[in-house]
Amino acid sequence: MAGHRLVRRHEHNPILTPDDVPYPVATVHNGAVTRHNDRYVMLFRAHLRNGRSIIGMAESGDGFNFMVRPDPWLAPAVDGVFAQYEAFGVEDPRICRINGAYYITYSAYSAHGVRIALARTEDFQHIERIALITQADYRNIVLFPQRFDGRYARLDRPHTGINPWSIWISYSSDLIHWGESRRLMAPMPYHWDELKIGPGATPFATDRGWLHIFHGVFQTMSGAVYRLGAALHDLDDPGRIVAVADNWILEPEAPWERSGYVPNVVFCCGAVPEADGTVKIYWGGADTVMCAGIAYIDELVDACLQRPRAAMPGNIGK
Repeated sequence: MAGHRLVRRHEHNPILTPDDVPYPVATVHNGAVTRHNDRYVMLFRAHLRNGRSIIGMAESGDGFNFMVRPDPWLAPAVDGVFAQYEAFGVEDPRICRINGAYYITYSAYSAHGVRIALARTEDFQHIERIALITQADYRNIVLFPQRFDGRYARLDRPHTGINPWSIWISYSSDLIHWGESRRLMAPMPYHWDELKIGPGATPFATDRGWLHIFHGVFQTMSGAVYRLGAALHDLDDPGRIVAVADNWILEPEAPWERSGYVPNVVFCCGAVPEADGTVKIYWGGADTVMCAGIAYIDELVDACLQRPRAAMPGNIGK
């Protein structure tokens, strides 16, 4: 119907700003969200006032009204193997629940570039760094929350312009050593995501496939615009894309999405499906604040299946 929006913004956006953080930060953005017991847990990225990033934590009873813990949840390591590769900051976490534990992937920045690190927690009180699971440069990684034929799967994005920034898939038997990587989905020329795409929220299962909310970027005369899209992966084989919605599902519109640290950005690191058939979607607005909205899962799936983009060689993995 005319004017229908797939993602309904929360009426009190932004739901988290730097003013809500009890320690000095310049931004609060790109938060991953999951449910733990009867609470929503958000792990968000924040720029300190020296320009480097930490990961903070906030909790909520309803998924919209969050209270930030008094201290950063994860700061760059100061010793051990992680220290060298986290020296410039830790960023953009994703949370994936596997077998009762929560696995967090996050970007580790240093003079060596960007690597992805893997950490684990069971209670969001204690965290264990496990391994650096990529070499440089990798920008985004999301895990699937189950094994496929005994192997874990992840979506990732090598940080390179040699072959336009695309979404790849990789496999592992232990979550640490990864291989069999191949490009799964590429930007579509002169579409809203023609410059680059990357994994967004942890995929979640629907009756018609794994729904994955990703980000795409379009270069305009006044700079890049980050939007969100939806893709559907086969339930038994996540390396097979069933369909990709041709249209974006969310673009920068609100003042705090169009103006900020990085203008014209909506960037999703978390989505929480609910029992009532909706999904709460969380995104950073202009790399400055956290926003949220609700969508009907069936409508997102239908956007993929009923209005898919045309298949192109190298664009949709079979």
